[in-house]
Amino acid sequence: MTINEVAAGENRKRLEENLERVEELSKRLVASLTRRHPTPPALNGPDNALYAKAAQAYWQEWMTNPAKLIEQQVSFWGKTVTHFVEAQQTLAKGKLEAPEDPGPKDRRFKNPLWDNHPYFNYVKQQYLINADAIREAVDAIDDMDEKEKRRLRYFSQQIVDMFAPTNFLATNPEALMKAVETEGESLVRGLENLVADLEANNGELIVRLADESAFEIGENIATAQGEVIYRNRMMEVIQYSPTTEQVHETPIVLFPPWINKFYILDLKPQNSLIRWVVDQGYTLFVVSWINPDAKYRDVGLEEYVDEGYLKAMDIAKEVCGVDRVNAVGYCIAGTTLSLTLALLKKRGDKTVKSATFFTALTDFSDQGEFTPFLQEDFADGLEQEINQEGILPSFIMARTFSFLRSNDLVYGPAIRSYMMGETPPAFDLLYWNGDGANLPGKMFSQYLRGLCQRNEFAEGTLEMFGETLSVKDVDVPLMSIAAETDHIAAARDVFRGVQMMGSRSKQFVMGQSGHIAGIVNPPSKGKYGHFINDDLSLDFDDWVAAADFREGSWWPYWEAWLRKRSGKKVDARIPGDSKYEPLAPAPGTYVKLKASKQIQ
Repeated sequence: MTINEVAAGENRKRLEENLERVEELSKRLVASLTRRHPTPPALNGPDNALYAKAAQAYWQEWMTNPAKLIEQQVSFWGKTVTHFVEAQQTLAKGKLEAPEDPGPKDRRFKNPLWDNHPYFNYVKQQYLINADAIREAVDAIDDMDEKEKRRLRYFSQQIVDMFAPTNFLATNPEALMKAVETEGESLVRGLENLVADLEANNGELIVRLADESAFEIGENIATAQGEVIYRNRMMEVIQYSPTTEQVHETPIVLFPPWINKFYILDLKPQNSLIRWVVDQGYTLFVVSWINPDAKYRDVGLEEYVDEGYLKAMDIAKEVCGVDRVNAVGYCIAGTTLSLTLALLKKRGDKTVKSATFFTALTDFSDQGEFTPFLQEDFADGLEQEINQEGILPSFIMARTFSFLRSNDLVYGPAIRSYMMGETPPAFDLLYWNGDGANLPGKMFSQYLRGLCQRNEFAEGTLEMFGETLSVKDVDVPLMSIAAETDHIAAARDVFRGVQMMGSRSKQFVMGQSGHIAGIVNPPSKGKYGHFINDDLSLDFDDWVAAADFREGSWWPYWEAWLRKRSGKKVDARIPGDSKYEPLAPAPGTYVKLKASKQIQ
């Protein structure tokens, strides 16, 4: 038998093995899709009314200003035809090469073949021409409500991003090369990754962003030392072990968001805000929220406030033998902390000595990038899902956030996983990002309708516990931290809410970077700076223009502010006491509950 015959036999054997794997994976693929619970159609796209309004506005534009639209069309046709002619002229010369000018740069097209291969360069440039034409057509529509136009812009961009040539095997040179180099093995591994993701999420396609096998909560992430000293149906309260001989008398109670898990603040020792706070000499209590299932259907914001915020602060006061605490709230937990502070004001309760807000919105008058998701069709779809399941399943919120940055959080990871057959990276932040939580039906409906849509707290009309609450009722000394490029809680919107608060002592700090990196920014990294300006009477743009920029993390600035409101030094406190004995070591048990396992 010749060497060629042996090689041919080995190739045929590999081919047969891969075909068997594909057949088995196809069966699993079909089986996983049959387990999928269909979501309301409104959650998958806008209703037809949006497109009808867009068509009407476009027709109105044609009637009143045809020259503008004709100019746009002629420009698009001209670019397209010129692009085609240039490619034909190159071929006519007997050359198979890309043009000297490979076109604009786009990080999706970083593979050199997009620039120097004539076929892939032609596909890339024509896609970019088409994308620009769609954006220009949307921007040119004048006779359309601004909210509707913002929605149209968002959904048209989703279509543009979805049809990028990088997302299809036939027009992705990197994926094709990988398939050839691995004799199709990369495509089989990609199918395995696709099936595994579908199986892990009950038939829903949620692209896995991180290698989940690389992390174990409490082992190599969320490892700060402490004890769970209290547990109820809403939360576990963790008291962290001191690392200094003495601590400030006034403890800190930190409330993380319940959309995600608290360990974003304790991913690893070198970037752990929890460890850093304890190392500065503070007694720190952190709430770890339950990951709710359908039994929590009727749990609302009131239960989060009463059984969560108020209870956790009472525990901290009892354990530490003090009358007051310093409270911290992150994202939606910061929003709810502000509601709690307004309630305490109405009750004449002085429990909270100072409050710190991390990227927390209190005024929703400008819905920003969430405008597409806060209109009636999408909101009705969310409530339909809640009525059906009792909860808002975590994947819906995760999908919504991901599509705000679809190229980075959906299509890019999908290409690497499903077309390239790569294992997702062992990246702790992405692991956390994929470890979401369900939301109780009533709570989410209150948040969606009352706060986001009707803006009741900023309007001073929010009803809770028999009281009418307003953002103006928040009157404790406070510091609010926003992030410069935050697309979830825009710094401009956070600032506007802080301006409305009734506190005489208010600080606003804007860190560089976004919703996560702007907060998890340890001093040791020396990476992102921050902006400070004491004059909160200015509008946001003027505040930024006059702000003092400081290099490095805002953490030390905040700690210096907090220190003045934390009392004298006392002996360090060991977690728990005779009434609140340790129940489990940190990070506790609730944080390990997976959303997909909780859905009944």
